[in-house]
This record gives sequence, C-alpha cells and structure tokens, in this order.
Amino acid sequence: MPKMKTKSSCKKRFKVTATGRILAGQAGKRHGMIKRSNKFLRNARGTTTLCKADEGIIKPMMPYAR
Repeated sequence: MPKMKTKSSCKKRFKVTATGRILAGQAGKRHGMIKRSNKFLRNARGTTTLCKADEGIIKPMMPYAR
C-alpha cells in the first residue's frame, strides 16, 4: 500500500500533544486589534486545544501525527 498523505495546511497550523489533543493558534489576532478589548487580546495569546468535534475533523488529515 502507498503511504497516506498529510494535508499541508494541517501540518502548518496544528500540532498534536502527547495525549493526542490538537493544539492550534488562537483566532482573531491577525488584524483589527484596535477594536478588540485588551482582555480579549490577553486571553488570545499563545495556543489553545481544539474541542472534540473539531479534533474529529483534523485528525484524519494528519494520519502520522499520533
């Protein structure tokens, strides 16, 4: 059998933790910071783990990242 391919967009955007959860960058930080509250910007630092429903979409696109 040939190797399965990983989606290039997923390998650039997501990382799998040791427990199998998916890490992703926070949304809403690309532009328009002036209209966002300081509390929102503080809370949107770093990365976050995806919810179970979103993990089910991403994991099949990354077959070797487990």
